[in-house]
Amino acid sequence: MSERDTMKQKQNNTSGKPKQKPGGHGKGQSGPKEQRTVRVRTPRELALDTLVKVAETGAYSNLQLNRALQDAQLQRADAGLVTELVYGTIQRQLTLDHWLSKFAAKGLRKLEPWVHQLLRMSAYQLLYLDRIPAHAAVNEAVTIAKRRGHQGISGMVNGILRSIDRNRAELTIDTISDKNPAVQISVRHSYPEWLVARWIKAYGVETTEAICASGNEAPHASVRINPLRETREEALQLLTEQGSDAEVSKLAPSGIVVRRGGNLADTEGFRKGLWTMQDESSMLVAEVVAPKAGMQVLDCCAAPGGKTTHMAELMGGKGKVYANDLHPHKRQLIVDQAIRLGLQNIEAITEDAGNLGVRFAPASLDAVLLDAPCSGFGVIRRKPEIKWTKTAGDVAEIAGIQRKLLKAAAELVKPGGTLVYSTCTIESTENEDQIAAFLQEHPEFQLDAEWPEEVLQPLREKGIIDSSFKGQAQLLPHHFGSDGFFIARLRRRQ
Repeated sequence: MSERDTMKQKQNNTSGKPKQKPGGHGKGQSGPKEQRTVRVRTPRELALDTLVKVAETGAYSNLQLNRALQDAQLQRADAGLVTELVYGTIQRQLTLDHWLSKFAAKGLRKLEPWVHQLLRMSAYQLLYLDRIPAHAAVNEAVTIAKRRGHQGISGMVNGILRSIDRNRAELTIDTISDKNPAVQISVRHSYPEWLVARWIKAYGVETTEAICASGNEAPHASVRINPLRETREEALQLLTEQGSDAEVSKLAPSGIVVRRGGNLADTEGFRKGLWTMQDESSMLVAEVVAPKAGMQVLDCCAAPGGKTTHMAELMGGKGKVYANDLHPHKRQLIVDQAIRLGLQNIEAITEDAGNLGVRFAPASLDAVLLDAPCSGFGVIRRKPEIKWTKTAGDVAEIAGIQRKLLKAAAELVKPGGTLVYSTCTIESTENEDQIAAFLQEHPEFQLDAEWPEEVLQPLREKGIIDSSFKGQAQLLPHHFGSDGFFIARLRRRQ
């Protein structure tokens, strides 16, 4: 019988069942009838279950984690631990496997998925989290292994983790080396080798390593201020008074970075429409569109409405922003955002973005934004599973979709009007190459470098753009600690 078959058989025993608590009679029970109790899962068990579901079903880690936390109703500190374990383990899984394989006598491939994830999660605590005592990480892992498996599994888990603990001083990324830089960066920073090789070709070795290292950092929170309700200075003062560690964004004119402040979407300021949760890079998109009051503007792929509402705010609530999304159930997200922010110049619609010509006349809109579907490699720190689930084939397929959507969007822009194309990826196939091909096929458009000066200044200071700037820019994750984003502004010739 194989090790995997043995594990499955042992998991069916009853020794791992939680013991019944004494004196468990419910209200209104008259006799000594035994009451069934439900054992509450520990934060590490909850993290483990989430990791297994993400790995087995391909679910987005943030969505799966949010569901798990809502169901569990944990204390804030415990919820923080679960979040750290889920994201950290997924982010570092290749590096963790590299080290685990040194101590797993029979290798990792034959392990049951939950055992593999348990070892990864526990090794992550030992090697990356200074505030968790080693004995706590090991003991909890052994307890989980006993409860879910059998003595053989718990013994193996105990042995591997204690070996890692004893050798921690030697298990650092600096000790990982390979003559092939793609392999070295891949294992050091836990990225697929094919993706690292692709980025090295586009950005060089040094920048690629900076991108990968930055993608493993925890994302910071940022909010976009609603200028129709308050100034950025007033919002900063309010956040500071509430105990947040906040400062104005060095990148986004309407942004505030909050390093410590709890759940900012669960605050009075959010409910009153004073601010919106949004990444700093994402905030630049509406600023680059630069819509004016009274304009007719279209956001082709709008849900959940961050860029739509930002454009509506920049227009002072005057004119019209049509917010389109393919999925009817997402339309309500846009409506809810508009109501919360007090914006009455937004009309949410549902249509295939490639078919918007049936709703709008050709060359009828002052500005069109296509925030296109993309590979998402710029938001890996928020959705770390992306780097494991996307393939080179996916990039090519997505680029084909983008090309069709860009062509459809362009037809709606009036002469002299603005077309802005953006993605949250750092893939040139989806970005610069996409724009170059579009301009070759559509000579009636040209790149437009007339971006707002307050957007251009931080990009110049960071060396992202220089005197050769033509109207497109690629922000990388390590530039400002924000999402990787590409933005191109084009103008239709008169």
